[in-house]
Amino acid sequence: MKIHSPQFESGSAIPVEFAFGRRGDAGEPCVLSSNRNPGLRWEAVPAETRSLVLICVDPDVPSRGDDVNKPDRSVPADLPRVEFAHWLLVDLPPDLDAIEAGAWSDGVTARGKRDARGPAGVRQGVNDYTSWFAGDADMGGDYYGYDGPCPPFNDTIPHRYFFRLYALDVAQLDLPEGFRLGDVYRAMQGHVLAETAMHGTYSLNPAVQD
Repeated sequence: MKIHSPQFESGSAIPVEFAFGRRGDAGEPCVLSSNRNPGLRWEAVPAETRSLVLICVDPDVPSRGDDVNKPDRSVPADLPRVEFAHWLLVDLPPDLDAIEAGAWSDGVTARGKRDARGPAGVRQGVNDYTSWFAGDADMGGDYYGYDGPCPPFNDTIPHRYFFRLYALDVAQLDLPEGFRLGDVYRAMQGHVLAETAMHGTYSLNPAVQD
Protein backbone atom coordinates (compact mmCIF):
# COMPACT_ATOMS: atom_id res chain seq x y z
CA MET A 1 0.00 0.00 0.00
CA LYS A 2 0.98 3.63 -0.46
CA ILE A 3 -0.45 6.81 1.09
CA HIS A 4 0.16 10.44 0.23
CA SER A 5 -1.34 13.90 0.63
CA PRO A 6 -2.00 16.41 -2.17
CA GLN A 7 -1.15 19.20 0.28
CA PHE A 8 2.37 18.23 1.43
CA GLU A 9 5.12 15.72 0.71
CA SER A 10 6.02 13.07 3.26
CA GLY A 11 8.76 14.42 5.51
CA SER A 12 7.97 18.08 4.75
CA ALA A 13 6.23 20.77 6.79
CA ILE A 14 2.46 20.52 7.26
CA PRO A 15 0.73 23.70 6.00
CA VAL A 16 -0.61 25.87 8.80
CA GLU A 17 -4.23 25.51 7.67
CA PHE A 18 -4.14 21.89 8.86
CA ALA A 19 -2.92 22.81 12.36
CA PHE A 20 -4.87 23.39 15.57
CA GLY A 21 -2.49 26.20 16.60
CA ARG A 22 -0.31 28.66 14.72
CA ARG A 23 2.02 31.56 15.44
CA GLY A 24 0.09 34.78 15.90
CA ASP A 25 0.27 37.62 13.40
CA ALA A 26 1.11 40.06 16.20
CA GLY A 27 3.86 37.89 17.64
CA GLU A 28 1.74 35.70 19.92
CA PRO A 29 3.44 32.33 20.49
CA CYS A 30 0.23 30.45 19.67
CA VAL A 31 -3.30 31.26 18.48
CA LEU A 32 -6.00 29.00 17.07
CA SER A 33 -5.60 27.97 13.44
CA SER A 34 -7.94 26.66 10.73
CA ASN A 35 -7.75 23.06 11.99
CA ARG A 36 -8.75 21.51 8.65
CA ASN A 37 -7.94 17.86 8.10
CA PRO A 38 -5.46 17.36 5.25
CA GLY A 39 -6.47 15.47 2.15
CA LEU A 40 -5.15 11.91 1.86
CA ARG A 41 -4.99 9.42 -1.02
CA TRP A 42 -4.00 5.76 -0.96
CA GLU A 43 -3.68 2.83 -3.32
CA ALA A 44 -2.74 -0.87 -3.67
CA VAL A 45 -4.98 -2.04 -0.82
CA PRO A 46 -4.91 -5.87 -0.58
CA ALA A 47 -7.86 -7.53 -2.33
CA GLU A 48 -8.88 -9.41 0.82
CA THR A 49 -9.18 -6.22 2.90
CA ARG A 50 -12.49 -5.92 4.77
CA SER A 51 -11.91 -2.53 6.44
CA LEU A 52 -9.31 0.19 6.87
CA VAL A 53 -8.03 2.09 9.90
CA LEU A 54 -6.43 5.53 9.69
CA ILE A 55 -4.66 7.14 12.61
CA CYS A 56 -2.60 10.32 13.02
CA VAL A 57 -0.09 10.25 15.87
CA ASP A 58 2.62 12.62 17.08
CA PRO A 59 5.38 10.53 18.76
CA ASP A 60 7.36 13.61 19.88
CA VAL A 61 5.22 14.95 22.75
CA PRO A 62 7.20 15.77 25.91
CA SER A 63 6.83 13.08 28.57
CA ARG A 64 6.87 15.76 31.29
CA GLY A 65 5.10 19.13 31.24
CA ASP A 66 7.49 21.05 33.53
CA ASP A 67 8.82 23.26 30.74
CA VAL A 68 5.95 23.11 28.26
CA ASN A 69 4.81 26.52 26.94
CA LYS A 70 6.87 28.43 29.54
CA PRO A 71 8.21 31.62 27.87
CA ASP A 72 11.36 31.64 29.99
CA ARG A 73 12.20 27.96 29.39
CA SER A 74 12.78 25.51 26.55
CA VAL A 75 11.72 21.90 26.23
CA PRO A 76 15.04 20.03 25.90
CA ALA A 77 15.58 17.92 22.79
CA ASP A 78 16.75 14.91 24.83
CA LEU A 79 13.61 14.73 26.95
CA PRO A 80 11.87 11.32 26.53
CA ARG A 81 8.86 11.60 24.23
CA VAL A 82 5.43 9.92 24.13
CA GLU A 83 2.64 9.45 21.59
CA PHE A 84 -0.27 11.89 21.20
CA ALA A 85 -3.24 10.81 19.07
CA HIS A 86 -4.67 13.47 16.72
CA TRP A 87 -7.08 11.33 14.69
CA LEU A 88 -8.55 7.84 15.03
CA LEU A 89 -10.71 6.52 12.17
CA VAL A 90 -11.89 2.90 12.12
CA ASP A 91 -14.23 0.78 9.98
CA LEU A 92 -13.39 2.68 6.80
CA PRO A 93 -14.80 0.74 3.79
CA PRO A 94 -12.12 -1.14 1.82
CA ASP A 95 -13.09 0.52 -1.46
CA LEU A 96 -12.53 4.04 -0.08
CA ASP A 97 -9.31 5.50 -1.50
CA ALA A 98 -9.36 9.17 -0.47
CA ILE A 99 -10.31 11.70 2.18
CA GLU A 100 -10.81 15.27 1.02
CA ALA A 101 -9.12 18.23 2.72
CA GLY A 102 -11.43 19.89 5.24
CA ALA A 103 -14.18 17.30 4.82
CA TRP A 104 -13.89 15.89 8.36
CA SER A 105 -12.64 18.93 10.26
CA ASP A 106 -12.79 22.63 9.44
CA GLY A 107 -12.11 24.87 12.45
CA VAL A 108 -11.55 24.40 16.15
CA THR A 109 -14.58 23.29 18.18
CA ALA A 110 -14.25 24.35 21.83
CA ARG A 111 -14.83 21.38 24.16
CA GLY A 112 -14.46 19.03 21.17
CA LYS A 113 -16.56 17.81 18.27
CA ARG A 114 -19.70 16.06 19.52
CA ASP A 115 -20.34 13.56 16.72
CA ALA A 116 -18.27 10.42 17.19
CA ARG A 117 -19.38 8.82 13.94
CA GLY A 118 -18.29 9.83 10.46
CA PRO A 119 -20.04 9.15 7.15
CA ALA A 120 -20.86 5.65 5.88
CA GLY A 121 -20.66 3.98 9.29
CA VAL A 122 -17.08 5.05 9.98
CA ARG A 123 -16.31 5.55 13.66
CA GLN A 124 -14.03 8.28 15.04
CA GLY A 125 -12.25 7.85 18.35
CA VAL A 126 -11.33 10.32 21.08
CA ASN A 127 -8.06 12.15 20.44
CA ASP A 128 -5.60 13.24 23.12
CA TYR A 129 -6.71 16.88 23.28
CA THR A 130 -9.33 15.38 25.59
CA SER A 131 -6.63 14.78 28.21
CA TRP A 132 -4.71 17.96 27.39
CA PHE A 133 -7.72 20.22 28.02
CA ALA A 134 -9.12 18.24 30.98
CA GLY A 135 -10.14 20.68 33.70
CA ASP A 136 -10.05 23.73 31.39
CA ALA A 137 -13.33 25.62 31.85
CA ASP A 138 -13.33 26.95 28.28
CA MET A 139 -11.85 24.05 26.32
CA GLY A 140 -12.37 20.89 28.39
CA GLY A 141 -14.44 18.12 26.77
CA ASP A 142 -14.35 14.99 24.62
CA TYR A 143 -12.42 15.66 21.43
CA TYR A 144 -13.60 13.25 18.73
CA GLY A 145 -12.25 13.19 15.19
CA TYR A 146 -9.37 15.24 13.79
CA ASP A 147 -7.63 18.03 15.66
CA GLY A 148 -4.31 19.06 14.17
CA PRO A 149 -0.82 20.01 15.33
CA CYS A 150 -0.21 22.39 18.21
CA PRO A 151 3.17 21.46 19.71
CA PRO A 152 4.68 23.44 22.61
CA PHE A 153 5.82 26.81 21.31
CA ASN A 154 9.10 26.44 23.21
CA ASP A 155 9.99 22.92 22.07
CA THR A 156 13.49 22.64 20.62
CA ILE A 157 12.58 19.95 18.08
CA PRO A 158 10.01 19.90 15.28
CA HIS A 159 7.22 17.42 15.90
CA ARG A 160 6.42 14.66 13.41
CA TYR A 161 2.83 13.70 12.57
CA PHE A 162 2.44 10.19 11.19
CA PHE A 163 -0.61 9.31 9.11
CA ARG A 164 -0.78 5.50 9.26
CA LEU A 165 -3.16 3.41 7.20
CA TYR A 166 -3.91 -0.23 8.09
CA ALA A 167 -5.71 -2.83 5.96
CA LEU A 168 -7.61 -5.30 8.15
CA ASP A 169 -9.19 -8.73 7.67
CA VAL A 170 -12.29 -7.76 9.72
CA ALA A 171 -15.15 -5.46 8.71
CA GLN A 172 -15.49 -3.87 12.14
CA LEU A 173 -13.22 -3.57 15.15
CA ASP A 174 -14.44 -4.51 18.62
CA LEU A 175 -14.10 -1.16 20.37
CA PRO A 176 -15.86 0.61 23.24
CA GLU A 177 -17.69 3.90 22.88
CA GLY A 178 -15.20 6.75 23.20
CA PHE A 179 -12.27 4.53 22.25
CA ARG A 180 -8.69 5.81 22.45
CA LEU A 181 -5.41 5.04 20.67
CA GLY A 182 -4.50 2.15 22.95
CA ASP A 183 -7.88 0.54 22.31
CA VAL A 184 -7.28 0.66 18.55
CA TYR A 185 -3.81 -0.87 18.84
CA ARG A 186 -5.16 -3.74 20.94
CA ALA A 187 -8.20 -4.37 18.72
CA MET A 188 -6.08 -4.51 15.54
CA GLN A 189 -3.70 -7.17 16.86
CA GLY A 190 -3.75 -10.22 14.60
CA HIS A 191 -5.92 -8.51 11.96
CA VAL A 192 -3.45 -6.34 10.00
CA LEU A 193 -2.93 -7.44 6.40
CA ALA A 194 -0.80 -4.48 5.34
CA GLU A 195 0.12 -0.99 6.50
CA THR A 196 1.68 2.18 5.14
CA ALA A 197 2.53 5.63 6.48
CA MET A 198 3.59 9.15 5.65
CA HIS A 199 4.47 12.02 7.95
CA GLY A 200 4.70 15.76 8.08
CA THR A 201 6.47 18.08 10.51
CA TYR A 202 5.29 21.14 12.42
CA SER A 203 6.72 23.62 14.94
CA LEU A 204 5.58 26.82 16.65
CA ASN A 205 9.13 27.72 17.68
CA PRO A 206 10.59 30.32 15.27
CA ALA A 207 14.07 29.01 16.09
CA VAL A 208 13.19 25.51 14.89
CA GLN A 209 13.11 24.47 11.25
CA ASP A 210 9.88 22.58 10.52
